[in-house]
Amino acid sequence: MKVDFGVQINGWIVDSAFTMAFNPTYDNLLAAVKDATNTGIKTAGIDVRICDVSAAIQETMESYEVEIRGKVYPVKPKSIPFLKNSDETKMEEGEIFAIETFGSTGRGFTREENDIYGYGLNDDVPANVRLPLTSANRLLKTIRENFGTLVFPRRYLERLGAERYVAGLNCLVDNGILEAYQPLVDIPGSYSAQFEHTILLRESQKEVISRGDDY
Repeated sequence: MKVDFGVQINGWIVDSAFTMAFNPTYDNLLAAVKDATNTGIKTAGIDVRICDVSAAIQETMESYEVEIRGKVYPVKPKSIPFLKNSDETKMEEGEIFAIETFGSTGRGFTREENDIYGYGLNDDVPANVRLPLTSANRLLKTIRENFGTLVFPRRYLERLGAERYVAGLNCLVDNGILEAYQPLVDIPGSYSAQFEHTILLRESQKEVISRGDDY
């Protein structure tokens, strides 16, 4: 079971995630991904290149393997930012980063599944945009007031009392106002785990602002 949650106050976001397994068979998979996240946190810092953080995360995760029903699987990192890359951008003082890692017993490559789990307002949508459907304009106003650019599922619209919104929602997607996000999956039968923390790079210290006594 993966638990991924965030808190947003006035545009400032803290995100965190963890995975639980109710079977010790998967302990090493969880340990690999948790260790990779903690390695990313330790490696990150002012003037540290993002590619160096990614390389450290990948090296840590790939040092693990997990045995499931008599077969040994290497643990593979799933997200591109956490693989060795050429991004030499340096982290700077005052910046906030989410160190989020995914490990898989599959190929480590994901594909989009034919479904939609959420929608997100694109950053560059003009404030005065007008669409041909009244329902789309009404829905856009609701989304801006309640979600901004944060991703949301359809059930959140229903909780807000939105009715007959499907045509408007599709219109927003078709016109590039909203991005529709599909689930990313590995090969069938593979197992994955996820861990995440949010860090703030202060002048004199690195603060894990999502860290608590229990995680």
